[in-house]
Amino acid sequence: MMGPAHSLSGAAAWLGVGAAAAALDRPMPWPVLVVGALICAGAALAPDLDHKSATISRAFGPISRGLCEMVDKLSYAVYKATRSAADPRRSGGHRTLTHTWLWAVVIGAGCSVAAITGGRWAVLTILFVHLVLAVEGLLWRAARMSSDVLVWLLGATSAWILAGVLDQPGNGANWLFTGPGQEYLWLGLPVVLGALVHDIGDALTVSGCPILWPIPVGRKRWYPVGPPRGLRFRAGSWVELKVLMPAFMLLGGVGGASALGFL
Repeated sequence: MMGPAHSLSGAAAWLGVGAAAAALDRPMPWPVLVVGALICAGAALAPDLDHKSATISRAFGPISRGLCEMVDKLSYAVYKATRSAADPRRSGGHRTLTHTWLWAVVIGAGCSVAAITGGRWAVLTILFVHLVLAVEGLLWRAARMSSDVLVWLLGATSAWILAGVLDQPGNGANWLFTGPGQEYLWLGLPVVLGALVHDIGDALTVSGCPILWPIPVGRKRWYPVGPPRGLRFRAGSWVELKVLMPAFMLLGGVGGASALGFL
């Protein structure tokens, strides 16, 4: 899928988690719902770090472009080193390592560890990166028309304000994990969810997605998971733009309303 659809699906997924949490009597404070949805929207772009033309490659200028090139080479190297005889030969690393459940869990766990060990600046950095990505994904037309500096300033200002809100008693810094020193441990959850939702979205397209790696399926280690061929679509097609994106907006709205107790 394309960047805007990925980000919308990420936001909708976290709002759905908020609705489920409320139903299980562990409701999210509204700042957790909002911040989590934005982080998840940004994280839903992150698996495309292996593609130099993806939305994320433009998000942070030369830094993100250089990172995309390195991740592409790393992913390709891992693919070549681990492919079975049944896996096809390929010339790049797109839709390999960063499009797996293992990558999602590792990145999410890394964000959680950083949040509880790195202090406020680590939390602000996690928020800043994902808020910039959320702007690039959810407001992609406006982001394309604006300068990168304005998007970065918006991300930095929003991160500072939202962290201040979360720090207030009862606003969710210790949501779900309430032990001493576990504030912001939950930040890794929307990161994992966003990456997995990205992978599921790509699995619906023609090429499928090797979400299950390194678990082999049949004779393949990099099996492209997906529905039957007749149910798949091409990225950027009318199915994505006219069906899935409106559905994500509707489901996100219902999930958010449920999480806040309006339904």
